[in-house]
Amino acid sequence: MTSQATSLLRLQAIETGHSLLQVWRLPAFSVPTLLFPLMFYALFGLLLPSKTGNAAPAHYLLATYGAFAVIGPALFGFGVGLALDEEMGWLRLKRVSPMPMAVHFIARVLTSMVFALAVVLALSALAALAGGVRLEAGRWLLLWATLTLGALPFCAMGLLIGSLVPARGAVAVVNLVYLPMSVLSGLWFPITMFPEVMQRFALVLPAFHLGELALTIVGLRQANVPLALAVLLGSGVLFLVLALAVQRRRAR
Repeated sequence: MTSQATSLLRLQAIETGHSLLQVWRLPAFSVPTLLFPLMFYALFGLLLPSKTGNAAPAHYLLATYGAFAVIGPALFGFGVGLALDEEMGWLRLKRVSPMPMAVHFIARVLTSMVFALAVVLALSALAALAGGVRLEAGRWLLLWATLTLGALPFCAMGLLIGSLVPARGAVAVVNLVYLPMSVLSGLWFPITMFPEVMQRFALVLPAFHLGELALTIVGLRQANVPLALAVLLGSGVLFLVLALAVQRRRAR
C-alpha cells in the first residue's frame, strides 16, 4: 500500500471518528435513533400481543421495525446533519480544504451504518430475549447484514434532502418523508390493510422492499429478491446522482 493510500485511510478513520463523536453528542439524534424503535417494538411487538396470546407480531415487527430503525439514522444523519453543516459553514470550509469531499460523505455513511447496526442488534436482542424469536445463526447474520446495508439508499436520499433543504426546515422535511414512507411501505401495518391503489404505490418505495427482504429472512414472506434489490439499488443511484449534481452546483 502506498503512503498516499495510507494517509487517505488514516484521514478517513479520523473523519469517521469525528462524525461518530459529533452525532453521539447530539441527544436529539442519538437517543430517538436508538430508543424509539425499541420502545415501539416492546409496545406493539411484545406487550400488546401478550394480552391477546398472539406471538406472531414479535417475528413480523422484528423485520419491519428493523427496516424502520435503519432508515432513521440514514435520513437524519444526512438530511439534517448535512443541512446543519452547510448552515454553520463547515461544508464550505471542507470544500476549500485539501481533504477530498468524498472522505466527509463516506464518514457520514459509515456513521449512519454504525448506528443502524447498533439499533438492529439491540432490537434483535430484545426480540430474542423477550419475544422468544428464534432464528438460525445464518439467518441472524443475514438479517443484520441486509438491514445495515439496506440503509445505503436512504443515505443517498438523506444526502439529497440535506443538499436541497436549509437547516431550519430539514427536520420537518425528513419527518415528512420518513414517517409517511414507513407507513405506506408496510413497516407499521401490513399493506394489505390499505386500498389496492396504495398497495401498488408501495411497490415503488425502497422502504417496502427492504421490509420485504427482512420478512423473507425471518420466514414470513417470499419476496421477489431480484426486484427488491433492483429497486433499492436503482433508487440509491438515482438519489446519489441528483444529490451530487446539487453539491457540484453549490461548489461553484
